[in-house]
Amino acid sequence: MTTLQDVFQVYLQDYQQHHRLSYEQKKASKAILNCRTAALGSYSYECEGCDHTKVHYKSCRNRHCPMCQGVNKEIWVDQRKKDILNAPYFHVVFTMPEQLKMVIYQNQRLLYDLMFKAVAETLTELSHDKKFLGAQIGFLSVLHTWGQNLHYHPHIHTIVLAGGLNKLNKWRSSSKKFFIPVKILSKKYRGKFLYYLKRFYQQNQLNFYNDAIKYKDPKGFQNLLDQCYNLDWYSYTKRTFSGPEAVMEYLGRYTHRIAISNHRILSIQNNSITFKVKDYKNNSKKKQVTMKSAEFIRRFLMHVLPTGFVKIRYYGLLANRVKTPKLTHCRELTKSPYYQPIYEGLNYTEVLSAILGKDITLCPSCKKAHLHKVLPGDSS
Repeated sequence: MTTLQDVFQVYLQDYQQHHRLSYEQKKASKAILNCRTAALGSYSYECEGCDHTKVHYKSCRNRHCPMCQGVNKEIWVDQRKKDILNAPYFHVVFTMPEQLKMVIYQNQRLLYDLMFKAVAETLTELSHDKKFLGAQIGFLSVLHTWGQNLHYHPHIHTIVLAGGLNKLNKWRSSSKKFFIPVKILSKKYRGKFLYYLKRFYQQNQLNFYNDAIKYKDPKGFQNLLDQCYNLDWYSYTKRTFSGPEAVMEYLGRYTHRIAISNHRILSIQNNSITFKVKDYKNNSKKKQVTMKSAEFIRRFLMHVLPTGFVKIRYYGLLANRVKTPKLTHCRELTKSPYYQPIYEGLNYTEVLSAILGKDITLCPSCKKAHLHKVLPGDSS
């Protein structure tokens, strides 16, 4: 299988000679390049029953590395199932207009935070309105910055609990249809984002470079705002779910996803990369895209997040400071069963064995005894 690491091994050095990388991009690139290689060190396992020895190279654990997300995703999904209630859930997506993408990229930490803030205030205020639900809901949001072809496409995926607690602390649920009309949702989100964006501009918190330098002028920035106010921002609900546990299984596809996974990369040859994409404008039909290595690496690195940036956030009934008592009360009101996480208390090896459905510590040679880790200085 061709991997992102293969691409970096062949083309990254040349790319770095001709392009300037940010600190975060350098760190992510180095981690992906060295993941599960001797560069990060190794540890050995020996069989208790035969002479078989197995060497494992350490993982980089960088959140942008396609080889390091599988187990983390499974553990996250397993833990989040504790929060699921017997109630409707909806997947809502908030996108940004093309006119703002350059400004967002040049102010990533500030404006990614603003995207989360605008989504949170939009859903919180509209769900409290008695015209729609009249209750406090719970939801979690995940930031993605890419499209299928690796173009820069910042958007927020949100899983919304379509029910909540009213002012009397009683449960109120919505119908099978999402309780907020999409046009109202999009208009509210647009207003929230642009209001705060204008404040940032007035406070001189925004940076403008290259083609976006024209927005530094007050008239240019006002023209940008006018364009964005006149657009219908594209927000939509994707679907509900067949059962409570299906909610988190579904969301697991989004939480730990990176810009491109290894299984989508088909080949590297003649200084070009070929990978699979889904054409959403053509019923998600699969097709192949080929681009020069430098363009592929450039696009991938655009999606490296600022250091320490939190890309999964929880709100309302799911907010950490109120989650335990509020969800306990909601679980009683909705008669929701309690889910016991199956991976809780297990170490990494035990979790991986459970996921794969086999004991990965069993010696592959004799298939009778188990492998044990050889500690430094262990002469056994």
